[in-house]
Amino acid sequence: MKIDYPPKRPVRFFNTTGPCFPWDHYTLPPAERFVDAQLDRYVKDSLYWVLHAPRQTGKTTFLQSWAREINASGEAAACYITLERCQMLVEPERCMPGLCNAIQEHAYSAGLPIPEVQTTVPSGMLREILRKFSEIVAPKPLVLMLDEADALEGEAMISFLRQLRDGFMGRGIGKFPVSIALVGMRDLKDYITAAKGGVPPSPMSPFNIKEDSIFLGNFSRDDVQNLFAQRTEETGQQIAEDALDYVWEQSMGQPWIVNSLFKRATMRILKSDDYSTVTIEHIKTAREKMILARETHLDSLAVRLGEPNIRKFMEKFFVGDSEPGLIESDACRRCLDMGLIRLERNSPKIANPIYREVLAREITYSPQAAIPDPEDEDSGWQWQNPDGSLDMDTLLREFQAFWRRHSEIWEEKSDYTEAFPHLLLMAFLQRVLNGGGHIEREYAAGRGRMDLAVEYNNKTYIIEIKLIRSYDTPAEVRSDGLRQITRYRDKIDKNAPAYLVIFDRRAETKKKPWDERISWETEGEIAVLRC
Repeated sequence: MKIDYPPKRPVRFFNTTGPCFPWDHYTLPPAERFVDAQLDRYVKDSLYWVLHAPRQTGKTTFLQSWAREINASGEAAACYITLERCQMLVEPERCMPGLCNAIQEHAYSAGLPIPEVQTTVPSGMLREILRKFSEIVAPKPLVLMLDEADALEGEAMISFLRQLRDGFMGRGIGKFPVSIALVGMRDLKDYITAAKGGVPPSPMSPFNIKEDSIFLGNFSRDDVQNLFAQRTEETGQQIAEDALDYVWEQSMGQPWIVNSLFKRATMRILKSDDYSTVTIEHIKTAREKMILARETHLDSLAVRLGEPNIRKFMEKFFVGDSEPGLIESDACRRCLDMGLIRLERNSPKIANPIYREVLAREITYSPQAAIPDPEDEDSGWQWQNPDGSLDMDTLLREFQAFWRRHSEIWEEKSDYTEAFPHLLLMAFLQRVLNGGGHIEREYAAGRGRMDLAVEYNNKTYIIEIKLIRSYDTPAEVRSDGLRQITRYRDKIDKNAPAYLVIFDRRAETKKKPWDERISWETEGEIAVLRC
C-alpha cells in the first residue's frame, strides 16, 4: 500500500520538538545522513543491524522517514516501533505484553495489518507475533525499526534478543522480519553488557547476528547550510555567511541546537513573516536566549551533572586535569553516549561551545544565587565605572575579599572540591553580568587551566584560572600561566585587559594567614592575582 505524504505547508519551519515531518519541517532526507551505510542493502540482503546516537540527533526522524519511503515504494512493508513503554520492566512477563502492544499500535498507525498475539508465554511472545506480522504482510518482506531498544533492561533485554536471534535463523517473506534495526543511545554490545550486570559479551551472547553498528553523527557543515537553503528556496530569506559559520562553530552540527538557533532567529528574533537576512547578531541573540530558557534538551544534559560518576568525570574538564585510563572509564563512555563530550585526537572535549556554556552555568547556578546582589546598598560591591563600563580591576579585588570571607565555609558544602575555585569565580562574575554581559569559556581535560573571555559593553576582558597543587611550584605555575594567557589573549583580542588568577591549593598554604595568601601584582600588561 502506497502512503502519500500529506501536502506541504506554504512555509515550513525549523523543528525542535519531536520528530521532523518533511511536509511541516525543514529536514534532511535519510539518504543524505547515511551516505556510506547503503540502507537498501539491509533490506535486499535480509540483514539485522544496529543504529546508535545521542538523544535528539535525528534518529526518530530518520527511522520514520525511511519507513515512509519503503512503504511508498511498495517493495516492502516497514514499521517504526518505539519500545520506550518497556522501560523499567525488567521481568519478561511484564515487558513482553507491553512490547507486543507497541507492535500492534504502530502497525495500525502505519496502515499495516495488525498482528495478533498467539501465545501468553513470555519467552515466545515476541517471536510469535513477529512471525504472524510477517505472514499477514506477505508477499511483501517485513522491515522493522525498533527505536529505544536500550530502554529494555535485565532479563527482559536478554529474552528480547534471544527471541530475535531465534527468528533470524528462519527469516524470510511470510516467516519472520527480513531486516530489523535496533536503535538507541548505545551500541548493542553495551546494553548486552548492562543487561548481564556488567559482564562483557561472550562469543555465546544472545545476539551475534548483527551486520553493522552505524553511528548517526551530527550534521556536517554542508548539512547545516543545506538545511537553511530549504528555507531560502521557499521564502527567499538569506543567512549571512558569518552567521552560518557561527551556527556551525557553536553547535558543531548538533541537530537540535542547529534547528533551535535557526528557529529562534527566523521566528522570534525576526518575526515569522519577516524574511530579512539572518545576521550573526540575530544568531548570537538566539544563542543567549536559548541558554537562558533552560530548554528541555539542554536542561536534561545539565541534570546529568547530579550523577556522582559524571560529576567526578566532568570536574577533570573544569580544572584541566587528565589521568591514565580516563577515556576508558564508564563515565567517559556514558558521556559519549549522551553526546555530552567528543573525542578529538583521542582526548575528551565538551561536544560544543553551547554545552560548555550550559554545563558551566548549571553548576554555578546555586552559588550564584547565594552571592549577594551586587547592586544592594548594604551588601553589594563596586563593579561599574561612572560611564557604565565594567570596572574589572575593582570587581576582581572584590572577589578576592569575597574569597577570603567565604571560600572555606562554602567549599565544605561544594560537590566539586577540585573545581571549587573555578566555579566560585565564574558564579561571582555571572552574578554581575547576567543580562548585561557574556562569558566565553574554554576548558578541557588535560589543558591545565580554564580561560574566560568576558564581554561587557563591547569590551573584552581576558581571565585565566590556574591552580597550584602539592606537586607544583608557584614560580612554574605563574610562568606557565603568563605564557598561556598571552597566547589566549592574542587569539581573542590583543588589546584586552588580562588577568591571571592563581589559586594556591597546597595544604601548607591553607595554614598561612590570609594576608600572605592574597596578593595582586602586575607582569607587564597582565595582572597576577593570588588567592
